[in-house]
Amino acid sequence: MAAIVHSPLFLYNRPPMTKVKPQFAVAGGLREDYFITPAGEPHLREIGGNALYAAVGAALWRKAPHSVGIVARVGENYPAEWIDLFNQRGFDTRAIKIVPGHHDTRTFYAYLSLEERVDIDPAGHFARIGQPLPPELKDYSTSTEGQEDRQQFAPLAVRPADVPKSFHEARGLHLSPCDYLTHRTLPEAARAAGIKIITCDPSVRYMQPGLKKEVAEVVRGLDAFLPSEMEVRSYYRADVYDVWEAAAEFGAMGCRIVVVKRGANGCVVHHVESGGKWQIPAYPVTVRDVTGAGDSFSGGFLTGLADTGDPVEATLRGLVSASIVIEGAGALSGLNAHPDLPQARLNRLRESVRKI
Repeated sequence: MAAIVHSPLFLYNRPPMTKVKPQFAVAGGLREDYFITPAGEPHLREIGGNALYAAVGAALWRKAPHSVGIVARVGENYPAEWIDLFNQRGFDTRAIKIVPGHHDTRTFYAYLSLEERVDIDPAGHFARIGQPLPPELKDYSTSTEGQEDRQQFAPLAVRPADVPKSFHEARGLHLSPCDYLTHRTLPEAARAAGIKIITCDPSVRYMQPGLKKEVAEVVRGLDAFLPSEMEVRSYYRADVYDVWEAAAEFGAMGCRIVVVKRGANGCVVHHVESGGKWQIPAYPVTVRDVTGAGDSFSGGFLTGLADTGDPVEATLRGLVSASIVIEGAGALSGLNAHPDLPQARLNRLRESVRKI
C-alpha cells in the first residue's frame, strides 16, 4: 500500500513587501492539491495552482528576487503562511487578493499515466490504490466547473481591477488556464496598463467546438497562444487531427505565435507572420511528478519571448523550465535547481530544434 504524503505546514513571519515592480506577472489559480501520481502515490494538501507553477517557470530565468508577480484570488481560509512562503521564495505577492469568506481552493486529480490525468471521482481513485478517501475530499466535485461562464465572474476569477498599479508596465503577463471572462477581459486591460507581452494557456472548459467564436475572441491580439494537445483535441472533439492545421487555424484568429504543448513529445511552434514552423522535443529527464509541466513551460516561455523576441528561444526556455519542475516534487521544488542549470539545458536542447 502506498504511503500518503502530507505537505508540511510552513510557518514564517510575514516578510516586508517589496517596492520593486515585477518584470513579469502570471495570473491564475492558487490551489490546495490532492493528487495521485502515475505510480499510485497519494499526496494530500500540497501547495499548488497553475499561477504558482507558471511563476516558478518564469523565476528560473531571473536572477533578481521579486521579478515575478502572482495575480490570484483566494478566500480567507487559504493558508496565510503559504502566501508568506511565496514572498520569502522571491515572488511579488501584492496582487494575491484575499476575498472575504470561505472559498474552496481544493483540486483533485489522478494520473492514469504520465500523459493522462482525470479530475473527477476521487473516491474511486483512492480505492484503486487501496486508500480510504481523505476526509477533506468527501464533498469534492471539481475545481474547474463554471470556467466557461461568459456572463459573470466566479468569486475567485481574476478580473482587470485585480492587477495593481505596481504591476503596470511589466514586460509580460501570462494568463494560466482559468475562467473565460478572465481570459477575455485581462489582455485589453493589461495593454492599457502598458504591459508589453501577453500570453495565454486556455482552459479546456471553453475549448469546445460550440464556442469557436468565444475562443477567437480570447486569441485575438495575443502575443502567444499556448494550448496543450488535450485542449486542442477538446476544441476539435477528435483524437486525430493535424497539429499544423490546428496551429494555423488558431493563428488566423489574430495572435502572433501558436505553440501546442505535447507533453513528452515536446512542442510544435508556429510563427504566424513569417509562416515559420518548428518542432522541438522535450528535454529528457527522469520524471518524478508531471504536475505543473505546462504551466511552468508557459512561465519560462514568457521570459524568453520578452528577452529575445524569438518564438523558438522562448519555447526552448519553456521546455527547460518544465524539465526542471517535473523532475522534482512540489510546486516550489524547481527553485532549488542550480542557477546555471537552466542555461546549460537550453544550450543542449537548442541542438534538437527542427525546422519544418
